Amino acid sequence: MSSPLRIDILTLFPAMLSGFISESMVGRAIANNLIEVRSRNLRDWCTDKWQITDDRPFGGGAGMVMKPEPLFAAIEDLEEENSTVIYMTPDGEPFSTDIARDLASEEHLILVSGHYEGIDQRVRDAKIHREISIGDYVLTNGTLPAAVLVDAVARWVPGVLGEEKSLTQDSFYGRLLGFPQYTRPVEFRGMPVPPVLLSGNHSEIEKWRAAQRLEKTIKRRPDLLNKPVQS
Repeated sequence: MSSPLRIDILTLFPAMLSGFISESMVGRAIANNLIEVRSRNLRDWCTDKWQITDDRPFGGGAGMVMKPEPLFAAIEDLEEENSTVIYMTPDGEPFSTDIARDLASEEHLILVSGHYEGIDQRVRDAKIHREISIGDYVLTNGTLPAAVLVDAVARWVPGVLGEEKSLTQDSFYGRLLGFPQYTRPVEFRGMPVPPVLLSGNHSEIEKWRAAQRLEKTIKRRPDLLNKPVQS
């Protein structure tokens, strides 16, 4: 059996992750030794009495900037030869299914969760391998984006999902959005399930689903159709 994907999350708010890493799919994956997720309090690498992690930015401006000393110390303490260090930041490369799938094949991820106005640029220049954004908006800190990345990556680790086929039915797989899903009852408040799904004709069902995915993508995300498909 191969070693589990190991993920260390550096954050000032480790309690934000306690429920996340113990519940649902991620919790089961950890319990089954398919992934290993550790929440690391950045203050543990501070050497001063008050465990200060931020200071005023040079050049002036609003807010505070996370200091380089604890970040360098933490990353260097955790990193190994096979580690990939990722900084969660709004100005990083947009997160995607392809990136999640790629990261699932790594051996060790270190996720740096920023706060305030971000982290000292020297950390980004010297210690960060990839910078990733989960969307064009700003949150109070990078802990939730780190959790989002972990959840998306974990789904691509072999054995984590109960039915591997569900990966190929997800939105964004093959640059298409997902198809509509229905379950019992057959009719609810005058709204019936499409007859094709009750037909038992799997070939026709697959054709219907493919058409629905394409139609939804054209309406909502036509930009996806112009992107290359990663095999």
